[in-house]
Amino acid sequence: MRVMVLVKATEDSEKGFLPTTETTEMMEAMGRFNEELRKAGVLLNTDGLKPSSQGKRIAFNGPGRMVIDGPFAETKELVAGFWLWEVKDMDEAVAWVKRCPNPMPGPSEIEIRPLYEMADLG
Repeated sequence: MRVMVLVKATEDSEKGFLPTTETTEMMEAMGRFNEELRKAGVLLNTDGLKPSSQGKRIAFNGPGRMVIDGPFAETKELVAGFWLWEVKDMDEAVAWVKRCPNPMPGPSEIEIRPLYEMADLG
């Protein structure tokens, strides 16, 4: 099963990447974790997202479209990065996330969401 693993944004991630000793150590730990995922054949893709201040949203209402410039207000509703994994089941995904280094300097959350497969849509 494929899952998207979402690193939720925090006030720190919305400030953008600041190279400090702490963030450098976090990135090195995350690099080692990503290498474990690669070696296990779990990792399909991963990346971090720039702060929402550099993003845009497009709101749809029937045929109308409205562009909304970032930053976006509710940090807890934003995503700072993601992985795309191939795992046997949700339990395996949870086990990997529990091994993950904290992706943020302070408290943080990671969300796991299964992707639709063609068989789900039949």
